Amino acid sequence: MALPTDNLLALFRSIVDIESVSHHERELADAIETTLRGCAHLELIRDGDAVMARTDLGRGERVIIAGHLDTVPVDGNLPSTTTGTGDQIIVHGRGTCDMKGGIAVMVWLAQRLAAPNRDITWVFYDCEEIEDTANGLRRLAADHPDWLEADLAVLMEPTSARIEGGCQGTTRFDITTTGVAAHSARSWLGHNAIHDIADVLERARGFDARQIEVDGLVYREGLNATLISGGLASNVVPPSCTVQINYRFAPDKSGEQALALMTELFEEWTLQLRDLSPGARPGLDQPAAAAFVAAVGGEPRPKYGWTDVARFASLGMPAVNYGPGDAGKAHAIDEQCPLADLDACVDALERWLSS
Repeated sequence: MALPTDNLLALFRSIVDIESVSHHERELADAIETTLRGCAHLELIRDGDAVMARTDLGRGERVIIAGHLDTVPVDGNLPSTTTGTGDQIIVHGRGTCDMKGGIAVMVWLAQRLAAPNRDITWVFYDCEEIEDTANGLRRLAADHPDWLEADLAVLMEPTSARIEGGCQGTTRFDITTTGVAAHSARSWLGHNAIHDIADVLERARGFDARQIEVDGLVYREGLNATLISGGLASNVVPPSCTVQINYRFAPDKSGEQALALMTELFEEWTLQLRDLSPGARPGLDQPAAAAFVAAVGGEPRPKYGWTDVARFASLGMPAVNYGPGDAGKAHAIDEQCPLADLDACVDALERWLSS
């Protein structure tokens, strides 16, 4: 089934209405492949539920424009609906913000930009919303590294059509305190592990969460206890307690440096590492990124949170977040995206790729 490509609103809603929760992106990937397969200016490759399409015009520069096809689970918010009229239309539904607005912009432009001023690789990938080991972009980097060589990557994460440079790094780890179980009526015979976890929480609460300037953008750090569990029963002195801690760090430091900082901060306890993903510096001073900023306009902002720009950065290229939709509506029950954001992204990207 080909997608409608003569009206941006119709294209957007058609993409939204194809349910594509993580691991179930095939129908949407098929529709995108069918739609772009007829474009003579594009070479296509399919890898599982990911589709890549690229021009090969011998331009002096190549850029990647990428977006993920999957969404978090649907919660009564499909099919899509609209409110407003004219230039005030808002599309509601799962994935509208994160990030099918960006996917619609990509399909719209991929079909139309037959002779861009830069060669373009369009990357539509699967399984971004779940564990890193399933990430389709990670698989593509392993299976087709030559297709992911470029001077700049634009990841169409929701940014309200404003450039957001780089991203924070993140690490999650557990700390467990150990006590001795006893009847709570004879608590002196035991040792309370939940009471001991208070020292860990106090250490986390006292952390100096700084604002750090990196390449001209100011990133806010954060350290938070996010999950806690412990105890056996209401009349038992708890023999163990575990707290999970999430550290969001500025891209001025590597993942190893962030973990070393946490190890020093919680030196009295053993850290059980769950995951560690380094951030990405903005890199907006590099020529390809600077040209993008000049064409799009506006004042770049830092990206709060981790995105796949970090994966592109690890491949040795600058990357920016730029796409339609307010990130505050991502994953919300009332997820939504203004059609005007798609129009703004189409205009800016077309200006950059055609001027």
